[in-house]
Amino acid sequence: MKHTRMKLKTAVKNLHEGWKFRQARLTNWYPATVPGVVHTDLLQNKIIEDPFFRLNERGLQWIDKEDWVYETCFTLAADMMRKENMELVFEGLDTYADVYLNDECILKADNMFRRWSIPVRQYIREENNILKVYFHSPVKIDVPKWDALPYQYPASNDQSENGGLFNKKISIFARKAGYHYGWDWGPRLVTSGIWRPVYIRAWSDLRINDVFIEQKEVGAGRAVIAGHVELDADKDMDGVLVTITDEATGRVLGEWQADLKRGTNRVTVDFVLHKPKLWWSNGLGEPFLYRFRTDIIAGGELLDSKTERVGIRSLKVVHQPDKDGHTFYIELNGRPVFAKGANYIPSDNFLPRVTPENYKRTILDAAGVNMNMLRVWGGGIYENDVFYDLCDEHGIMIWQDFMFACSMYPAEGALLDNIHQEAVDNVKRLRNHACIALWCGNNECQDAWLGWGWKCEIERQNKEYADKIWAQYRQQYHVTLPGVVREYAPGTFYWPSSPFAFEGEMSGTTDGDRHYWSVWHGKAPISDYDSEKSRFFSEYGFQSFPEFDSVKRYAPYPEDWDIRSEVMMSHQRGGDHANGLIETYLLNEYKKPRDFRAFLYMNHVLQGDAIKTAIESHRRQMPYNMGTLFWQHNDCWPVASWASRDYYGRWKAQHYYTRKVYDDILISPVVEGDDLKVYAVSDRLENTSGRLQLQVCRFDGTVVYHWDKSVGISGNDSRVCFSAPLAKLLEGADRGTVYVRVDYTDKSGRVYHNNYCLDKQKNMNYPKVDLQTEVRSIEGGYEVTVSTDKFARAVCLSVADNESVYSDNYFDVQPKSSVQVQVRTRLSAEAFNASLRLTCLNNEF
Repeated sequence: MKHTRMKLKTAVKNLHEGWKFRQARLTNWYPATVPGVVHTDLLQNKIIEDPFFRLNERGLQWIDKEDWVYETCFTLAADMMRKENMELVFEGLDTYADVYLNDECILKADNMFRRWSIPVRQYIREENNILKVYFHSPVKIDVPKWDALPYQYPASNDQSENGGLFNKKISIFARKAGYHYGWDWGPRLVTSGIWRPVYIRAWSDLRINDVFIEQKEVGAGRAVIAGHVELDADKDMDGVLVTITDEATGRVLGEWQADLKRGTNRVTVDFVLHKPKLWWSNGLGEPFLYRFRTDIIAGGELLDSKTERVGIRSLKVVHQPDKDGHTFYIELNGRPVFAKGANYIPSDNFLPRVTPENYKRTILDAAGVNMNMLRVWGGGIYENDVFYDLCDEHGIMIWQDFMFACSMYPAEGALLDNIHQEAVDNVKRLRNHACIALWCGNNECQDAWLGWGWKCEIERQNKEYADKIWAQYRQQYHVTLPGVVREYAPGTFYWPSSPFAFEGEMSGTTDGDRHYWSVWHGKAPISDYDSEKSRFFSEYGFQSFPEFDSVKRYAPYPEDWDIRSEVMMSHQRGGDHANGLIETYLLNEYKKPRDFRAFLYMNHVLQGDAIKTAIESHRRQMPYNMGTLFWQHNDCWPVASWASRDYYGRWKAQHYYTRKVYDDILISPVVEGDDLKVYAVSDRLENTSGRLQLQVCRFDGTVVYHWDKSVGISGNDSRVCFSAPLAKLLEGADRGTVYVRVDYTDKSGRVYHNNYCLDKQKNMNYPKVDLQTEVRSIEGGYEVTVSTDKFARAVCLSVADNESVYSDNYFDVQPKSSVQVQVRTRLSAEAFNASLRLTCLNNEF
């Protein structure tokens, strides 16, 4: 059906200019940035110092105890004023906010995660509209709630003491990012502000409110789609046509025509895609995205249009009984997929500072090390749209938590209603993204209640209190949230908690997912990673400090350069306990480093080796285990943490190692009992074959044992392709004088390599090495060739440019061999060569 394209009848005006702010009890106004938060506005106006520098966080705890006022004045164009309907939309208000338009209170907001849309046609004028937002202190709002209760809700990571609130852990009352109140990797900086876009939307006649592309049936032959379109009409309308078009081809896929009533109308446009191009996760195929445009036409006029980018895929979480318990794995387009990835936290404590460029780097840093999944953790935020857009584009599946973590919540009455609407807003916003694999109710709340002593502590006070808290928990995670997912994203898997096996029981090794922290929190040896089992490892990790150049950005003075200095301790939220664990593990596994810089470097190698050990073990367990998501991908400020990339985006050793151990084929040597075994693990969909070479080598390159054979590797499988008694391979050599080198050359010619040590690193008799370098200029930087006559362990390059990017780092160099590394940098050749520094484990004891 042909129609005349007219100017759309919906218009939008962003309200991001001309803002000012003040402390509510004072009169001085200052310029403000919107979107933004009060801390960044105070910083930009030089009222406070950088909260992340040295000990500055301590002096900024007054900010969350004050009320703040934001105000702007705006004018609307005449054509907008002629529209029949007008809404003021806040995509995000943090958190307790009263909104006034021309002195009329039009909204009292109380949830950071919700989108607020207010009809304002009756209050608006063409010129000099005054928009004011009054932010109430979350401390002043929520402390009375804490005081009023005869018992306390547990909130283990709320740093109330750091905020001057003693034991009043009030974070559980606010629908606000939990990590703002502090975590064991983050500061306590409780923000307020207009943290997401704000705009006026005006329209006449009719507008599209929402489009949901429901994928009812997807296969290689066809995809059956239902396009659910929600329309708002300001009058009865006859003969309205709704079409859905494939923008790439211009082909109309489906249409619907009928009469509309005044108010909200819901229509469904059904269509079928024959032989659709499917969306695949990273490593398995192209993450193809269709662009489906929904047009609304009446009387030959195009009234509104909305385009959704959608990946067509069948994505299921398979959770069913088997001989060992219950499976837990992703099935994508009919194929089981081993999930390889990490847990993701917000990239900054001040969320509006995270730019699209920051998001792109974060997702590319995941895709670039062969990840196919990130878990958006429940103590942060439902991320910005650009985050999910990038995950769609790069094939990164998302385990999406609802925003509840390590706490129990008073989920009843008005708060439960608020939670319900928060869930509706975000499930509807995200449901068209191909990347969304599942929704999870919370992080660790059930295991914490049952196994961390919370339930027993409350029961000691009064069993009725404990029963009430558990009833609220059940209503929240087993009724309200799954009900929202079922209604608004039918077919999407819901998981009540992480970790989880069964309702009312602790998680375990045979059913569901597992958070494994015996290595680290439990002080178990790193070697235990080789024996621990799970159906899906959704959390585990090992701490390290940032590298020395990153440390100097927030702790620049020599007196700071000790892991127990006051500044370093302030940037270690696990306290002296965590520092002690780093030091103990390091000295258990490695020789004593010679100085602070060496300690940081060796801590990186320690973390990288530990997580490499864990990942290889998890992948060898396929198909019993079908997922490994380490904690964590990123940091929200400069800190000692479990992150594989520091706050500045610098890769630690762990991230470089991740690229190799998350590759599509892993060749993994391991000692099991008295034997050395080599596993071949493949994530490919198809079988392959190639040549496997195993060598036991001395550090000067002398070969003690050699084995070379053609092997077949099954797709989506793990199996032993070599096994022999270790004593036979050593032929009398001491374990500390040799290393195992394995190389698999695929039939395509690609080489997969791994080195394996037969003893702890402190027992390895690495020789001192004299590394040689050769530097040549390439486009955008330099290529550095590193060579050695003896085995060099964990060679790290650094230059005097905090923005430099390395193609590889913390790599081993084989005897009488070399490695080429490309370094992207803005340094001149003279500055690059003068500052080039090589660190090697052999030389740091």
